[in-house]
Amino acid sequence: MQQSTGFKKTKFQKNAVIDQGVKALLFGFALLSSSFIFIVIGVILIKGATPFFTNNNGLGAVNIFTFLTGDTWLTGTAFQSNLYSIGFIIISTIFIAFLSLLLSFPVGVLTALFIAKVAPKRLAEILRTVVEMLASIPSIIYGLFGAGIILKIVYDASALIGYQSKGGNSIISAVIVLAIMTIPTIASISEVAIRSVSKDLELGSLALGASVTQTNFKVVLAAAKSGIFTSAILGIGRVLGEATAVSLVAGGRRSGYSFDILDTTSTLTTIMLEGLKETTGLDYDIRFSVGIVLMIVILITNLTLNAVKKKVGGIDVK
Repeated sequence: MQQSTGFKKTKFQKNAVIDQGVKALLFGFALLSSSFIFIVIGVILIKGATPFFTNNNGLGAVNIFTFLTGDTWLTGTAFQSNLYSIGFIIISTIFIAFLSLLLSFPVGVLTALFIAKVAPKRLAEILRTVVEMLASIPSIIYGLFGAGIILKIVYDASALIGYQSKGGNSIISAVIVLAIMTIPTIASISEVAIRSVSKDLELGSLALGASVTQTNFKVVLAAAKSGIFTSAILGIGRVLGEATAVSLVAGGRRSGYSFDILDTTSTLTTIMLEGLKETTGLDYDIRFSVGIVLMIVILITNLTLNAVKKKVGGIDVK
């Protein structure tokens, strides 16, 4: 009896040691993963702050107020001046993100509703696979599609109304490409949220005399709205962070505010990307400064959407 008790005690101690070891190992992996975030943010902050607090090899410190509010991004004279401004690019980025979400959000949600509640099982499986494939396509492919197809369509359409667009490079081209890119993300997450709605809510609605369409739109979507807003948050995050595809269709605007959807544009990401390998000194460091602004814009956007999500989230079926 004593031998059996001693064996159990030894086994218990051994298991406790294994548990502690696994716990320490998992903690190490978690610490390693989280450290990457702080390392990346730290590098961006240090490099991005340099133009505002150093002499920049005789060019002088960049004025942060002018940088955030001005309407001209230097080109060609970047090594002779410190007059960099991205105020117009910040507005353009937010404007493009809003328009693309305005297009992709309803299309993605309605696609998710069709797959989850309307389509026959076999068709739903096919469409779900297609949406997942679209979500996994690299952004450069969307960019090439935009450059080869969307630009031509926009150019021809603008010519019909007598507008001379710059080869189709425009705000609307960027919006369309970004909307196409984000629809799969919104559709996938929204579909999961819709399928998670309790069947009892649907049956209760139908039992009270509501039609299938009324139930889908007034009950199912209302119950899934928290998850649907999550899809919008992830979608807008991809829009704000996209550079390659947008750079192929935006046109590279360098000065002036413009809300003309057929005019050229730039975003914070395209400005960071273009010419990054060919530049040095202040012109190189200032792109990290743009990165700081981009992170702040993304943070504010996410906080705003999360606040809206909390306002409308949860089940509130009337």
